[in-house]
Amino acid sequence: MPTTADRQLLAELEPVAAELLNRHENAAKEWFPHDYIPYSLGRDYDKEPWSPDQSRLTGVAQIAFEVNLLTEDNLPSYHREIHEMFGHGDGAWINWVHRWTAEEGRHSIVLRDYLVVTRSLDPVQLERGRMQQVMTGYDRGDKDTLRGMAYVAFQELATRISHRNTGRFSEDAVADRIMARIAADENLHMIFYRDMLTAALRTDPSAAVKAIGAEVIGFEMPGAGMADFRTKAVQIAKAGIYDLRVHHDEVIWPLLRHWDFFGVEGLDDEAEQMRQQVSEFLTALDDMAVTYERKRAARRARALANA
Repeated sequence: MPTTADRQLLAELEPVAAELLNRHENAAKEWFPHDYIPYSLGRDYDKEPWSPDQSRLTGVAQIAFEVNLLTEDNLPSYHREIHEMFGHGDGAWINWVHRWTAEEGRHSIVLRDYLVVTRSLDPVQLERGRMQQVMTGYDRGDKDTLRGMAYVAFQELATRISHRNTGRFSEDAVADRIMARIAADENLHMIFYRDMLTAALRTDPSAAVKAIGAEVIGFEMPGAGMADFRTKAVQIAKAGIYDLRVHHDEVIWPLLRHWDFFGVEGLDDEAEQMRQQVSEFLTALDDMAVTYERKRAARRARALANA
């Protein structure tokens, strides 16, 4: 539950939340999952059971779609966590929580309908995965409201990029259109949280820098609790859909630059120390990305040589 300090911060930032919510509502476009699904391809499963040869997707594309869908399926837990962090009172914060949840709900609807109608994944596997994922849930742990705000800024951007790259990688025009639509939602959600952090940096720069730094170093995707996630994440990384380079270049640094993370002035000693730790972490992450890219290039060269 939010502490007194959390509640004070939310109260102080509520006018900004109201402004950003109004901006979001004006920018968001209404869309309908059924408009994106090729229902004419559908067949009755009781008459024609699913088999692997029916899929429009292959290999890593199937893995990436499954991971993306099961991540979206866990919305009940995400709503609980967001509500606990932000959903108090009857003003802009609770209105944002409900708006965000309603928009996020469409994502699992359109993904599941696409995968089931096109027979791109075993529907029994998908339902069992959904059951396991929702029962596992998601818990933000001991993150306070400010760190939770930092987490969702990074998470929404990471999810946007993962979805968009999955669509491109699928080589299926229908799938690509769906993932582009979902990514547009995730981008607007990221912008809301990103700009809330901008306001928090003005309110309490040291606390905000520490929260951001802790998430840069400790970030973990919300799907990490699903079965075989690490194995699937490795396959997704090998394909270049979401790897260390993407995380470093397209998720962490764009937000840090937007916040002028390394230029914020007037920090206390702990915040300065955190900023130094982040700098060292980013150097190490870049080095790991370079090493991984070299290994991937070598694998591809060997595969071509043996083809």
